[in-house]
Amino acid sequence: MTDSYAARHYGDRAQGYVASTVHGQGSDLDRIEHLVAGKDLRRVLDLGCGGGHVTYRLAPHVEEVVACDVTAPMLEAVTQEAARQGLDNVTTLQAPAEELPFEAGTFDAAFCRFTTHHWSDALAGLREARRVLAPSGMALFIDVTAPSLALLDSWLQSMELLRDISHVRNYSSAGWTAFLGQAGFALEAFQTHRLRMDFASWVARTKTPTERVMAIRSLQQAAPEEVKHYFGIEADGSFMIDVGSFQVAPL
Repeated sequence: MTDSYAARHYGDRAQGYVASTVHGQGSDLDRIEHLVAGKDLRRVLDLGCGGGHVTYRLAPHVEEVVACDVTAPMLEAVTQEAARQGLDNVTTLQAPAEELPFEAGTFDAAFCRFTTHHWSDALAGLREARRVLAPSGMALFIDVTAPSLALLDSWLQSMELLRDISHVRNYSSAGWTAFLGQAGFALEAFQTHRLRMDFASWVARTKTPTERVMAIRSLQQAAPEEVKHYFGIEADGSFMIDVGSFQVAPL
């Protein structure tokens, strides 16, 4: 299952995600580092590690970080960047979130940032994260959240899919809360913030073909005023998205 649809499309994007400003910065990364600093954490999981930005923040504070992703070139890029930063406690492993090759209770903490929207079965992936987490462990899931209003949700999903055909779905905050409960987690804290997506770099990271870039711009320009206002669509196509952070513990 490692030869997934998402993996096939992300193989040649690895370096772009390591270098991505959106992925490499943010208050959510500061929060992750704050959660682990000063704690006695032995082994932690960066699930769907992508360019490895969570891994690089975790590594100085824990004994070992396992960076897990379905895309081999992403893991190669993370290995190289970790070595460049002198982080010798980073291990990489290729696996889909829905089928993690770890024993139950393996990790003291698990972190997952901007990746769940690519999973073919989000609930299965969350259940696997719960399974491999120690009973006293903690987890933090961060991802783009969809608006609850159907009109806005449809426009967001349409832009996302045109930009990246491996996109599955951005879930609403209510959907996330339901999934987490079904997976065996108790929600301890929830935060949300808005994030500006620079259009040019947004489509460049995924190497979106020109015809689909034009389709996104056409959609944006023809959008109802309610959609334009909610997403703050700018003249160059840049726009705002909602990001949710869900801190949980095993039930």
